[in-house]
Amino acid sequence: MTISETLHVIGRPLLQAQLEHPTVAGIARGDLAEPVFRSWLEQDYLFLLDYVRVFARLAWQAPDAHLGDLVDLAHTTYHDELSLHRSLSAEFGADLDGAVKGPACAAYTAFLLESAASYGEGLAALYPCMWGYSSLGRILAENPPAEPRYRAWVDTYADPGFAALTVRIAQMIDEAGPDPVRAQALFTEGMAHELAFWDVP
Repeated sequence: MTISETLHVIGRPLLQAQLEHPTVAGIARGDLAEPVFRSWLEQDYLFLLDYVRVFARLAWQAPDAHLGDLVDLAHTTYHDELSLHRSLSAEFGADLDGAVKGPACAAYTAFLLESAASYGEGLAALYPCMWGYSSLGRILAENPPAEPRYRAWVDTYADPGFAALTVRIAQMIDEAGPDPVRAQALFTEGMAHELAFWDVP
């Protein structure tokens, strides 16, 4: 198996833990308490700002063939995903300007920014977010929530374009060829951060 295929095998039971988390289950049903999702949106906004920085740091190290991929991901995250995030946050009354990182957000972003010091390892560390949300979106879209705001969230990550970006990152990991053991450890740690992030402060 390729490195990314191995990561998928490792990730499936860890993804199931996310699907069973009360926050994700509430989104799936469309009945998650609004204060919980509001707090999650505030934390995710702060996360996404640092996620852009992670892409930018990796772009600086990228081979020519993937420089554009990472610059595009940084641009799309900053302009498109954050724009959608602001729109959804407004519907829940989230205070993005006044938000402060909780422990899970601070730990996760520190992990990603540190891992991005190495190109191949940084890709493996961020892959849980790309692959995880693409997988969650696809699975939840099979029986989407009726509540329109939660459905809009699901639709964002079920989008085929997002799935295509995830495939591209997998290809980049395989081409970069980080140490497989190290890549697996970083991916597993990233998946643990993903699960912890659902424990909304």
